[in-house]
Amino acid sequence: MQTCLRNGQLARCHAALAVPSTSRAASAWSPLNWVKETLAPAIVEKQSAKEVEAAKQIAKEQGTTSVFDALPKAVVQQTKKESTKFTKEKATSHKYSTANFKISHRKLNMLGRQISGKPIDYAILQMQFSEKRASSRIMNMLATARDHATRYKKLDPSKLVVSQAWVSKGPRPPKMIEPRGRGHFGVRIRNNAKMSVVLEHGKTLEERKTAAFQGKLKRIVSGFHYPRGPAYPQPRTSVDLVIARPYPLFIS
Repeated sequence: MQTCLRNGQLARCHAALAVPSTSRAASAWSPLNWVKETLAPAIVEKQSAKEVEAAKQIAKEQGTTSVFDALPKAVVQQTKKESTKFTKEKATSHKYSTANFKISHRKLNMLGRQISGKPIDYAILQMQFSEKRASSRIMNMLATARDHATRYKKLDPSKLVVSQAWVSKGPRPPKMIEPRGRGHFGVRIRNNAKMSVVLEHGKTLEERKTAAFQGKLKRIVSGFHYPRGPAYPQPRTSVDLVIARPYPLFIS
């Protein structure tokens, strides 16, 4: 540089120091700068309808139109109508289960038989006052299942019934050695199990009691032979028959 200035050849010096248009200049291109320029947030102006139509016309002349633009409007509207026909069906049941925990499947099956077929509130009440060790876990599971069925499946909580309840064995854990006296030992296996339930709409506790009472009343009426003849007016309903009986009626 000093030699160039001494000789007064400044132009030649700049020409000598300039980067030639070779692969070195190409290597100066950075992909980070390109990403920043292309993906940087910028203000996008909304195009008018005339500009959109003009762009579509240019694309049509160049042969780069979209497949959806080539379809007629009637076909597009028909596909939209068909897509709206497929609606999600309303759920009628909800399945939920506990995680595998340390308990025998025979012991857990006792609680499953206790809550099967019962209304959800009655089943939770049974588990609340049960003396079994796993009753608290089953009670929390039933409360969570009722909450999920109400929140996600939009089911009526006052009509939910535990329609099904079953117990499944969990994976068998590794065997453990239990040392005993005189050099002997035993093998201990800790079983795992879980309970699954299905909640559905069914009869409430009051409806069950009413149906049971009507069934008992029908059995009593069918077993009583009312005397027939013109002197004995026939009862119209079962209530009239109960009132017309000569002895008191005891229904447990």
